[in-house]
Amino acid sequence: MATSSTDLSKAISVGRPPNIQTLFPHSKALLVSGKIIDLAMIKKKKAICIAANGRNAFVIRGALKAAQRANSALIVEIARSEGGASAYCAVNYWNIARIVDAACNELGITIPVALHADHYGIKSRDDIPAAKTEIPTMFEAGITSIAIDASHLPDDQNLLTNLELKPFIPEWSGLETEIGEIKGKLGLSTKDEALFLIQGLNAHDIFPNWIALNNGTVHGLEASGQGIQVDLTQKIHQALAPYHVSGAQHGTSGNSSQRLREIANRTNTTKANVATALQMISWGLEVNDDGNAALDDQGNFIKAGDQGVTDAMWAEMVAYADEKGWKGGNYKKLNLPFENKLLGLPREIRERMERRVESFVYNMLVNVFNAQDTADLAIETILETSSFDPGPKARRIEDPSAWTSEQIVQRAKSIEGNDGPEGDFDD
Repeated sequence: MATSSTDLSKAISVGRPPNIQTLFPHSKALLVSGKIIDLAMIKKKKAICIAANGRNAFVIRGALKAAQRANSALIVEIARSEGGASAYCAVNYWNIARIVDAACNELGITIPVALHADHYGIKSRDDIPAAKTEIPTMFEAGITSIAIDASHLPDDQNLLTNLELKPFIPEWSGLETEIGEIKGKLGLSTKDEALFLIQGLNAHDIFPNWIALNNGTVHGLEASGQGIQVDLTQKIHQALAPYHVSGAQHGTSGNSSQRLREIANRTNTTKANVATALQMISWGLEVNDDGNAALDDQGNFIKAGDQGVTDAMWAEMVAYADEKGWKGGNYKKLNLPFENKLLGLPREIRERMERRVESFVYNMLVNVFNAQDTADLAIETILETSSFDPGPKARRIEDPSAWTSEQIVQRAKSIEGNDGPEGDFDD
């Protein structure tokens, strides 16, 4: 199936949320709610959309080109640590929409793209007042989907925080919620924790598109070898089936293609975050088939001589990291100080950086996540509803009177949890 130009024009006319229409009234880019992307993957069945963390312009452009070639819907996202008020990337919550819209128009991108504010982290009650001001500004700047991540708090406070912040999120927006801090092989999420959060939200007429679990993921470089626990994910998703919430898979870098295919085939996952791998690939570092960066005998990254940035630029980046004492995953902090330097490289260098990302993302979309041709399904959803908001996937089945604030605190005391040490919370 191929979307006609007439259908595309109508989708652009009716399918872009109000903030996108206001910001980009003359744009031909189909920037949509995360709800649209989730529904497209469900229609395809056993399909997962890549959520590319756009840590630099080359990742964004390469991912857009790959999705266009695969005719796949796409999510471009940035996490709070990457692009919030204390960012380590030049791409942030407030400029990502402008960067993506401009790239789509320049490159002739016609596939639907959602703009996701990932891991909007609330680590204590003290973060909530600022969030009530900051979240609306992000939507004013073009965000079309958001992850409220209060998973660092106890279960009752996680739920109560989601309830308190929901009024600041537009009804048409895609919504992700999260349980279980991302902390590797310990502290895996449980079915009871997941049900507690989703049931409590349901009782208050909040129906998330996605729930993210700690199912064995490790953000950044996967070193433990454990990886994503497919059986655990399947068990939790089955328990959540009455609530029609999809899974969001975090920390895919370093997991085998076979394991990621299992996630697509055996769970209800429709969103998979890819961050560290795309950054490393854009720079020209050697990675294995799973997207994990290769290391030499001294534990240093290996730069491919004819890929990514120039050798001279890479030497400068390494020297800067050494000066700062940055190792391994902390190389992510190079994004902010080097973005303009990378944009100033010759065209052929910039284009090979984008091509490397494009090749990796295309393979993931087509050969791992079964996402090819989901662009047409997303447009079909827009045309069926003639709206930028297809509405919720679920309906309320929980009794609100059983989920008051006091009862939430009491219920949380009986939850079977699996606490582990603190971990790394960004992709």
